[in-house]
Amino acid sequence: MFLGRVMGTVVATVKHEGLEGIKLLLVEPLNHKLERKDKPIVVVDTMQAGLGEVVFLEDGREASMTLPIPFVPVDGAIVGIVDMVDTDETETWVKSDEL
Repeated sequence: MFLGRVMGTVVATVKHEGLEGIKLLLVEPLNHKLERKDKPIVVVDTMQAGLGEVVFLEDGREASMTLPIPFVPVDGAIVGIVDMVDTDETETWVKSDEL
């Protein structure tokens, strides 16, 4: 499981049948300090996340298990929306109402 920030929506006119009706989002992976750590990825949105929101994601085989039809070919899925991050190394980050 890892953190990410929603950057935008991905539109696909042709999808695997198990992905019909499922929203795809572009997400940039983040480290624990909420800094970009890798290239953006396309994930399925199972939580109705919005633009700019910090989310937590599952990757690999487990990502496909978040969908109504299991084992659909996906590499990542949003499994939660983050409200707060608090570590010993960084200041507490709290979700604001202004996204």
